[in-house]
Amino acid sequence: MVTNSSITDRTRSFAVRIVKACCFLDEKPGVYRILSKQLLRSGTSIGANVREAQSAQSNKDFINKLEIALKEARETQYWLEILIESELVDRHKFQLLLQEANEIGKILVASTKRLKDK
Repeated sequence: MVTNSSITDRTRSFAVRIVKACCFLDEKPGVYRILSKQLLRSGTSIGANVREAQSAQSNKDFINKLEIALKEARETQYWLEILIESELVDRHKFQLLLQEANEIGKILVASTKRLKDK
């Protein structure tokens, strides 16, 4: 099994950005904190699952971990969209996070498809 270190690095960097965004959201009361917790869980889970895939016991296990990471990326996209569309956050700053979540999702889709086609 070959792992792509760039996706590992990229998802880790993304997780750090999510943590910082959630620190900002946690400074505000109510719904901000609730959405922050959802975003924190899904946004940091992407990289954790990509990292876990590196220790997969089989190709099937590897693909499964990447598919879980993809699900988490899609959930993260959802929470970012909710924050942006409800106008709770600065659209421009969070749009960049959403764009990165979308790009990570595309990489994971392409990777799992390529592995399944083998």
